[in-house]
Amino acid sequence: MGYAVGMLRQLSVRNLVLIEALDLELGAGFNVVTGETGAGKSMVVDALSLVLGGRASAELVRAGSKEAEVEALFDVDPASRAELLLGEWGVPHEGEIVVRRVVAQEGRSRAYLNGRLATAAQLVELGGELADIASQHESVRLTDASTHLEYLDAFGGLSEKRLALGDRVDALAAVVAERASVREAEKHRLEREEFLGFQLREIDELNPYEGEERELEAERSRLRHADKLGHATRHTADRLYDGDDAICDMLGRLAAELDRAADLDPSLAAHARTLDDARSQLVDAARSLAAYASSVEADPARLTEVEERLFRLHKLLRRHGPTTTELLDHKKTIATELAGLANAGERLEELETRERAVLAECTTLARQLSRSRRETAESLADAVARELHALGMGRARVVVSVGETAGPSDLPLVDGARLSRAGIDRVEFLIAPNSGEEPRPLRKIASGGELSRALLAIKKVLAEKGPAGLYVFDEVDAGVGGAIAEVIGRSMATIADHRQVFCITHLAQIAALGTRHYVVDKSEDRGRTMSRLRLLTPEERVEEVARMMGGTTIGEGTRHAAREMLGARAASTTKAVAAGGPPTAKRTKTRR
Repeated sequence: MGYAVGMLRQLSVRNLVLIEALDLELGAGFNVVTGETGAGKSMVVDALSLVLGGRASAELVRAGSKEAEVEALFDVDPASRAELLLGEWGVPHEGEIVVRRVVAQEGRSRAYLNGRLATAAQLVELGGELADIASQHESVRLTDASTHLEYLDAFGGLSEKRLALGDRVDALAAVVAERASVREAEKHRLEREEFLGFQLREIDELNPYEGEERELEAERSRLRHADKLGHATRHTADRLYDGDDAICDMLGRLAAELDRAADLDPSLAAHARTLDDARSQLVDAARSLAAYASSVEADPARLTEVEERLFRLHKLLRRHGPTTTELLDHKKTIATELAGLANAGERLEELETRERAVLAECTTLARQLSRSRRETAESLADAVARELHALGMGRARVVVSVGETAGPSDLPLVDGARLSRAGIDRVEFLIAPNSGEEPRPLRKIASGGELSRALLAIKKVLAEKGPAGLYVFDEVDAGVGGAIAEVIGRSMATIADHRQVFCITHLAQIAALGTRHYVVDKSEDRGRTMSRLRLLTPEERVEEVARMMGGTTIGEGTRHAAREMLGARAASTTKAVAAGGPPTAKRTKTRR
């Protein structure tokens, strides 16, 4: 059988209630924790609950300490939802995640994922994917009815049908959203068409071209300062070419003089040519300036015309600019939208036809999935009932309720039920622990022992289906003994073939089935009580199982019975490993 890789590798605890310091390495398979009553076994579960998003409080901080800290190292299955969540949150990881929770004296807490700050809500969401805790008081995931649908689908192998429906529902949602958008646009179409038509006419009447604003501003400047520009250009042209002692004439004479001197010294010829070239360029400039001076003149009528056009153009640019490039782009956008509005009626008809077709597909798939779920629900209920019978709850009645979803939705109803990507069904596990009682939701089962065994039965049936890699059982054997205790233990051992199991127990029959055995003991140091947890050697394990069987007085007979019990467990484990059981955990150092 396969084994979940999303398991807990290490747990580190500092200054949590009675625990001053604890570093725990867990292996794959069935990890059991034992110890005398009051030694602090459940505090390990409390620590784990804290990193899974449990409520922080000042009472958790060890007396005399500034803060309590819990750190857990989990493997992350690359195909899991935990992997997706970490990706969405931008938390880098390489197949493992360190979850750290720090609780201050005042009760405030901080959370970290691989060293990055996280929220308690993120811990809760991620925690449900990493571990599931069952005790007489809580279950992180299975008592939450919103998760029961996915468990039922996993049990019945309905994932492909659900994915197929989800794909068509996405298509339906897209059509519905577009239809709503088109319908809203159609509602205000006439107003919008009139508004856009006005804008388009305003632009067309002016009919600007790209860069026109720059040309008009330059022309306006010339017209406003025609006298100054004419005087400056005429004066310059005269000084260069037309007037007495013109610069060009002077340069011509100087160039001729140097040219004659070049007969005596050829090196002066280059300078003569430079002066001659300069004269030619200045002659061209003088002619251009003279032409400019002749053309520029005050033209009040043209100035008025330019200023009026600039005023109208700037008015448009303030609304749609700031340049004619953006203005012309806006004109194209207006024309496109107007064309779309003109075709809105046709588009709406197309979308309504499309919506009816996709809704028909969704309805067919949702009904088929619902029918399969109702058939699967009976099989799941029977399987859980059989497990409860083996766990000493033979009169318990199990119902896997499949009802219609309700509530508001943007999508059309299917057979009066709210349609979603998951279908039209609401699923909840109901159990009547005793005959004559009405089945009730798991969270409303009054007896802690009954709840624990109900959760154990469900988890055994769904051992290969749930998302969590770690299942934690905190004294789910309370109130049972003898053969039932062994059945409970073997149920947890079966779950451990597929999931990592961490179990706190007070029964030897269960402790003997573990692949690793830890003990919690309590001691006093300078007037302060401390709890510690340690992994037992084979010899120490015999003594602990014997203690659990015989109480304070342990004789050789009790030790012999403990060895036989452990030997039977070892033989069954060897057989399971030979058949392909869970692998041994690889040790990894915790990162801070």
